[in-house]
Amino acid sequence: MSDLVSLTLLTEVFVTLFVIMDPIGKIPIFLSLTRGRSQASARRAAWQAVAVSFGVIVAFAFFGQRILDYLGISLPALQAAGGLLLLLVALELLTGKEQAPTAASDVNVALVPLGTPLLAGPGAIVATMVLSREVDHVAEFVAVALGVVLVHVALWLSMRFSLPILRLLREGGVVLVSRIAGLLLSAIAVQLVADAVRAFIAGEG
Repeated sequence: MSDLVSLTLLTEVFVTLFVIMDPIGKIPIFLSLTRGRSQASARRAAWQAVAVSFGVIVAFAFFGQRILDYLGISLPALQAAGGLLLLLVALELLTGKEQAPTAASDVNVALVPLGTPLLAGPGAIVATMVLSREVDHVAEFVAVALGVVLVHVALWLSMRFSLPILRLLREGGVVLVSRIAGLLLSAIAVQLVADAVRAFIAGEG
């Protein structure tokens, strides 16, 4: 088994991305963003968000540094942009002014902000880029790839089975969850921007 996959690197990749992407912590945010949707639409949003996140993570794992260098974008700039986008979403959730999408709505929250930057955010992107640099052999490549896949399976499961929670909470409970999610999102957004500012001051941007 160790000849086919590096178990140490697999564990490192899975634990690192699991902590950063936080499947359990995404449940209230997912419930808030899919409030007003049908059950089928919410399920579709779950797998679409995971698919978008997986695509972004894989793209940056292979071509991340080249993409940023080509566009002249620094990692702190990407982090600040993601933080500002999340802050806008958080303010809508906190004030209750978000437009609750319906099954017929053309607003696809699975792409933005759920798929990115909530799931495939700056932290996950940077971590994947760093971990990908450790790949020198097939076993290490398999470890990184398998770790990324397993984390996204965990993300899908957390959102897929959040639907029974939605039925249990009903409308009033989901409104309360929306406010809590808005508070958590605003804190995440401010932290992202603060980290980016610190990086700019330190000359990393």
